Amino acid sequence: MTIKFENATVEKKANVYFDGKVSSRTVYLANGEKVTLGFMLPGEYEFGTADKEIMEIIGGSMTVKLPGENDWKTIGEGASFEVPANSKFQVKVEQMADYCCSYIKE
Repeated sequence: MTIKFENATVEKKANVYFDGKVSSRTVYLANGEKVTLGFMLPGEYEFGTADKEIMEIIGGSMTVKLPGENDWKTIGEGASFEVPANSKFQVKVEQMADYCCSYIKE
């Protein structure tokens, strides 16, 4: 897991979803890649993707139901999961979860 990003640009305005229960900041890396750094408060959420996403859990945990799967999986601190482009996935958070989401152009 990357500990910090060097030579990055951060958008000041937060991305806020689900009545403020999910928030992130967009970071543009020196190589042109985009990531978001954020947190989720307790709740249940459904997200849609345009690009492939890799979600790293920096703190806490979340339970996810990925596209095409019937079972929920708990992903804890230090672990990650991938979501295909143009799909939806569900998330349950019991305590605050801190995350980094990388967007992969294919």
